[in-house]
Amino acid sequence: MSSTTRAWMVAGTVGLAEALKDQGFARWNYTNRAIHHHTKANLRSLSQTKKLSSPAAMASTLSNRGVIEKC
Repeated sequence: MSSTTRAWMVAGTVGLAEALKDQGFARWNYTNRAIHHHTKANLRSLSQTKKLSSPAAMASTLSNRGVIEKC
């Protein structure tokens, strides 16, 4: 590849990156990272959710709260 072709490719790539930034692509990237971080930090993992939502665990939780009356 000639140096002129390489120069045009670099110029095109830089121009594309700048155009994406102008259109707000960088802001969406930040937003996506922030949402991912928040979700990862504040929600339980799927395995923890499955463990806690088993019928035995649910019955135990409800009986501890007094929701299930003893016969």
